Amino acid sequence: MSKGDMEKGKGKIKETVGKVTGDESLEAEGQTDQMKGKARDAGEKAREAGEKMHEAAEKAREATKRRDA
Repeated sequence: MSKGDMEKGKGKIKETVGKVTGDESLEAEGQTDQMKGKARDAGEKAREAGEKMHEAAEKAREATKRRDA
């Protein structure tokens, strides 16, 4: 489970407790936590995509070196 997933889960709990108790502040805090979790997940996916692009570029560079040698 990722940190983003944990943050989204924590936020969902806060939001639900806020709704049940009528605590609008806690409900809003839960929604904010969920958005933070989604943002964290998106950042992680972007980082992973960047790493894959870097790996692909390295492989292409190595293939070019072998071809030109």
